[in-house]
Amino acid sequence: MWWLLTLAAFALAGGLWYDGQRRDARTRAAAADSAERLRAVESRLEGLRRDARSHAQRMQQADATNRVLRDELLGISQRSSILEDQVAKLADANRQGAQALRLDEAELLLTAAEQRLALSADLDGARRAYALAAGVLDGVDAPGLLNLRQTLAQERADLDAVKADPARTASNALDAFAVALPEPIDDSQRATPAAADAPWWERMFSKLVTIAPADPTLAVRGDERRAGFLALQMELTLARAAVERRDEPAYRAALQRADGWIVRLWPDTPKRRERQAALVALREKPLRLSLPTQGSTLAQLRSQRDKR
Repeated sequence: MWWLLTLAAFALAGGLWYDGQRRDARTRAAAADSAERLRAVESRLEGLRRDARSHAQRMQQADATNRVLRDELLGISQRSSILEDQVAKLADANRQGAQALRLDEAELLLTAAEQRLALSADLDGARRAYALAAGVLDGVDAPGLLNLRQTLAQERADLDAVKADPARTASNALDAFAVALPEPIDDSQRATPAAADAPWWERMFSKLVTIAPADPTLAVRGDERRAGFLALQMELTLARAAVERRDEPAYRAALQRADGWIVRLWPDTPKRRERQAALVALREKPLRLSLPTQGSTLAQLRSQRDKR
């Protein structure tokens, strides 16, 4: 009986151990399968993200292409409308003299606009002259003026983008710089008196010893500083006169000389370096309008008339 009980116990223990091993194997297999499925899902999600980014980029490119095509289609429709109007009026041959007169008037207005810009940068007067020239050209039925009208429209758009006269802007900045300049104070010769109870040698030498800057280029005496400040104001006045003449070389030369007087009047401090940086910014300012399309309409009109 004891042997039978022992064999039964061993058989029961072996069965339990085998059943536990099978459960562990199933658990590991299930975990490995879940991890593999999770990796597959993550890989698929990453692929979906890549596809979504690619689709977004394609949609942006398609939108940009559609905008360009829309603008080109609008330009083509405008040109076709103008061409239709020109072709409809070609049969009227009695208007050649009136057209020539209108072309002369447009040339006169364009010349006046260009002279206003070149001589005094009169933006408002030039805009009015360009608007009158555009109105005159709209009344001309010649089919060869289509490109001329478009050139004039581009030139007017570039002029409308200019907010202020660069010479006026430079003059205002120069006035603000001159107003912000402090009056130089001559305190180099000021001696600090010694106290009444100080030793006799200290009271005696306090009247003889003065403190002066070590920089030899710096103006020390009061008359030198006053004369230097007047010279600085004179150079700024010359710069203003150069702005009125729109003489950029004279304007930059006057500001360069003004920088030299600033070095003479004030020591090397952050304030002086700030004033010198402001002068450099002033020297870089243009005094004349720089429009790439300025005069292109007038040149094209004269070229077409010469060909005729």
